[in-house]
Amino acid sequence: MDIEYARTFLAVAAAGNFVAAAERLHVTQSTVSARIQTLETQMGARLFRRGRGGAELTAAGQRFLRHAKTLVRTLEQARHEVSLPSGFRGGLTLSGRIALWEGFLPRWVDWMRANVADVSLRLEIGFEEGIMQGLVQGILDIGVMYTPESRPGLAVEHLFDESMVLVGSNPERPWPDPDYIHVDWGPEFHAQFGARFPALETSARTANIGWLALSLIQSLGGSAYLPLRMVRDAIEEGTLWRVHESPLITMPVYMVFPMDRDEAHLARAVQRLRLLGAEERAHGLG
Repeated sequence: MDIEYARTFLAVAAAGNFVAAAERLHVTQSTVSARIQTLETQMGARLFRRGRGGAELTAAGQRFLRHAKTLVRTLEQARHEVSLPSGFRGGLTLSGRIALWEGFLPRWVDWMRANVADVSLRLEIGFEEGIMQGLVQGILDIGVMYTPESRPGLAVEHLFDESMVLVGSNPERPWPDPDYIHVDWGPEFHAQFGARFPALETSARTANIGWLALSLIQSLGGSAYLPLRMVRDAIEEGTLWRVHESPLITMPVYMVFPMDRDEAHLARAVQRLRLLGAEERAHGLG
């Protein structure tokens, strides 16, 4: 079987429709359709149920999902292990939201280096859509994010709750703030923000990652909702200020990983993230 057929199948399964899968694979929709038709012919079964709502896995498609992930993951692992430095027995790839690389995920990396030293780490920054696609396709081993989607074969576990605080570049900033930067933290954040500020007009400035908003605020002035972990030191140093009486927004943080893997080093990596999440909850750091 051409490995691209398996990749295409996984892309459609992750996206839920052929159009989005084609965009992610950088091919035409007709190419995606042709690959799926060829794959269904080879498998002797319909793998997707097409409809106005998109493409949904059939029972046969559900069964093939595990095998497709194994095919792609085997190839990725082969590529990774062929290029492993001497002394390493395997590798793990973790992708997480950039804000979670501030103070949380580096602690996991430090522990892995000390306790699972013979496993190489590939570390990435990602957004929910790309992380989920990588997990479904078997390219990623672990994803850490705010708003994961439910996908067959993937476990979704809550780690801790992230505290988002509204901070400004000086203590006298007004609210509503004409220089407010709205960070796209995902649909959960948008829902909570809209509930707390129903009459607020759309911001003229938006950013897709928190560190960009933080950099702009520190250099040009303004305000934004940012993780408390990211701005705690600046608040204590008096270079950023909490906007007076602004409501807290809580964002749950999740880890996502494949359920059909039994490698010991993956199990240890997942367990360490659980423990770090428990520490965040216990100390109220999230």
